[in-house]
Formats: sequence, structure tokens, C-alpha cells
Amino acid sequence: MSVLTEFLREYWPHLAALLTLVFSLAVAAQAAMQKNDVRAAIAWVGVILMSPFLGAFLYLVAGINRIRHDQMSTHRSRLIKDYVNSAYPAFGDVAAVSGPQFASLRVLCDQVGRFPLQGGNHITLLDSGDEAYPAMLRAIDEAHHCIALQSYIFDHDRAGLRFADALRRARERGVEIRVLIDAVGARYSHPPILRLLQRNGIRADRYMTNPLGLRSAYANLRSHRKILFVDGHLGFMGGMNIRESFMASLAGRRADSDTHFRIEGPLATQLFAVFANDWEFATSERLRIEDWVRVSPLPPPPRVPARCIRTGPDRFMAATHRVLLGALAVAQHHVRIQSPYFLPDQILIGALNTAARRGIQVDIVIPGRNNLRLVNYAMTAQLSQVLEGGCRVWRYRRNFDHSKLFTVDDAWSYVGSSNLDPRSLRLNFELDMEVYDRGLASQIGRRIDAAIEQSERVTLDSLNAMPYLKQLRNRIIWLASPYL
Repeated sequence: MSVLTEFLREYWPHLAALLTLVFSLAVAAQAAMQKNDVRAAIAWVGVILMSPFLGAFLYLVAGINRIRHDQMSTHRSRLIKDYVNSAYPAFGDVAAVSGPQFASLRVLCDQVGRFPLQGGNHITLLDSGDEAYPAMLRAIDEAHHCIALQSYIFDHDRAGLRFADALRRARERGVEIRVLIDAVGARYSHPPILRLLQRNGIRADRYMTNPLGLRSAYANLRSHRKILFVDGHLGFMGGMNIRESFMASLAGRRADSDTHFRIEGPLATQLFAVFANDWEFATSERLRIEDWVRVSPLPPPPRVPARCIRTGPDRFMAATHRVLLGALAVAQHHVRIQSPYFLPDQILIGALNTAARRGIQVDIVIPGRNNLRLVNYAMTAQLSQVLEGGCRVWRYRRNFDHSKLFTVDDAWSYVGSSNLDPRSLRLNFELDMEVYDRGLASQIGRRIDAAIEQSERVTLDSLNAMPYLKQLRNRIIWLASPYL
């Protein structure tokens, strides 16, 4: 027996302990260097050191929530940004269209949004799939030049097959098409519709393949964006995935609700810029903006100033978080919020409560029936924190509403794919838009007010009346809220 073999036989426990220590220290050091929140850094370092290998594995799966900036093509992003900035002039004074309090918010969004605020946009609110899907399908059927489609979920169901068939017909007409579906969202139906699209000759791919190959609503680094860009000048965006559950004509009385937006004008070019960025990251194919974008025809009135705000675990980290803080700071009368997953962090809770204590009426509408049970438990555990600050919370009694809507003073709107939870604000790639227009803000406000009329108000007394075991369950689930 060799000396080395004898040494390993006698000292392997010591070597294993040493390797475990070195590995855990290396992963702990990475966590300490990457986490900006001291509480998250301490928690992860503790888990990694106290649970060798298991803690490190959990961190590698759930703790890494950033993509290094140099992984994205900054050269290509610069070209697209230069085009968007120069193709259409930036909008001037927003005080005339929304109010003087929004001038400082516009300055903030100039800094964090990266896209210019551009006028001349005609924006139409579409209510659920029965309005949004026909409008989107009509745009695809009328396309002559190009189509770019991105979605978190694109189900292989009756609604999804309508889109697949429309895309096939467009491809047969010679339209240039790209489709990007999130790798986790693509697994929400079987078989994945990606295979059908590819069989029909459509260039389709997945965004950020999940290394574990799992379908998980709680996986990190997901693309939650919803974009449709057609013929260089028409766009759709919002919070709606492609699935039949959003169509009352298909799902019947069980249908879910959501909102989407049809966009004519310069803002559509910003949608394409975001799509092109994501497409190149996922496929390494560079889409030349001059081949895809056309000069936008003058849309019908009203024409309003708006811009896209993208956020994600990259160089756009916390963009939406900062915009919402700014909006709450300038509010003077009324803030309306509708969110399916309402789990704001302590900074946002503080801003909401500060607004309410300044005399601003803050109304928050959440679902009475939620499709994610754990999130609902955590939300319920946290509601007392905004109620104590003077905010009003309403549980919508009808079917699940997936809308993400935020308005200030009936003059400014923030809508899109972002939920008010840690996953949207820190872990997902999201796309929203801010709109300085009293007409759209009032329309959204009326929609939220209609939901309030069909809601039950949540109070501290109603929360305290819950059985103790349910309150305890909710608080335990709430402890995991940063990763729900």
C-alpha cells in the first residue's frame, strides 16, 4: 500500500473538513461581496457557514440574483439607445400636461429610466384577454414587415394556439418574426408551444434556461416582460401573459382579469430596443434596429408623453423601486395601487406610510383570491404595516385580477409587468412605462375605483380576528418573502 493511500485513509476526514471549510468560505466571501443589503449578506453568510455544502448549494440556486454588466452587450445597447434618443425629440415641460409636482419626478426618471421621455404616443388601455388578444392578433394578421413577441408565459392552449397560428400565417407571408419566451414560463403548459413555433419555421427561443430544468414560479432571474412589436411602429405591453385563463369567452366565469396597453408612436421603438437587447442576450443574434424600425406615422389624438422603464438584476437594478419612491414623494392628493402580489420592502412601506401621514389618500387593491397561496399568506402577514400608517387596503371579491397599476393625483400612471414584491423589484427582468396624462390616469383610476366598490376593506381588527395558528402560519411564510 502506497504512502499516499495510507495517508488518505487515515486523514480523509480532516481533508474533507478542510475542503468544506475552504469551499464554504469562498462562497460566503462571494455572498458578502455581492449583497448590498447588509441583512441579506449576514443571513446568507450565516446559512453558508452553518450548513456546509447545503448552504452553499442553496445560495448558488436562490441567492445569486444579479447578472454581471459585462454579460450584456453594452456596445449594442449603446447603438440602440443612441437611435432611440435621436429618432424622436424628448418631450418638454410635463407641468402643463400633468401638474407642477411632476417636474421633479420627470428629472428622476431621466436619471434612472435611460430612455428619453417622448411625446406623440397614443396609448389605449385593453381590459383582459377578450380585448387585448383580438387587438394583438389583428396586428399580427395585418403585419407586412416584422413581428417581435416576448412573454413570460405563452401557453399551449386555445389562446396560445390562436397566436401560434397567426404567427404561422405571418411567416408564410414573408414577415420577419422573432419570439422569446422565458425558460421557466415556457414550461407552464405541455407540450411547450416553442416546439410548435419552431416546426412552423418561426425563429423562437427561450430566455435564461433554468439549469435545473424545473418549472418553478419562484426561480430567479426570469424575464417577466411582455412585448409585442409590429411593423416598426406599433407596440403592445403590460402585465398579461398569453393564456386562455384571461379570456371570459374561453374560461367562462372563472376567467382572470388583467390589463394590457396598445401603443402607437415613439414609445413602440423603446419596446423594440428592450426586446432586441434581450434577444441578443438569449441567442447572440444582433437585430439591426434600422432593419426593424420604421418612422412612426402620426397616431390619432390624444398624443401623450411616455417612456419605458426597464428594471432587472443587472445595471437597471432597482429602477422601478426608485421611480415609485419618487412618485410617492411628489403625490399631493391620491395614490391608487392595484397589485396581485403586494409585498413591498420596508423602504417602500415607509414611503407609503409617509404619504398617508401627509394626508394623501392611499388606496391599495389586492386579490381576494390569489393564484399563489404562499404569496397570499405572506401578503396578509404584512398588511398591518401599511394599515398602521393610514393606508387603505381592499381585497377584491371577484376572480383573480393580475393587473399592475399605479396612479398619482389622477395625472401620472405607472403600468406594466412589475408587481410590488421583491421578485419583481430585485430578481426579475421587468418592463413598465410611465405616462404623463390625465386622461389615461383617470381611466385607470376609474378601473381601480370600480374594483374597490366590489372589495372588502381590510382593517387591523379583521387581521387580529384571524385564528392565532393562521396568523402564525402567515408570519412564518412572510419570513421567506424576499424569495417568494
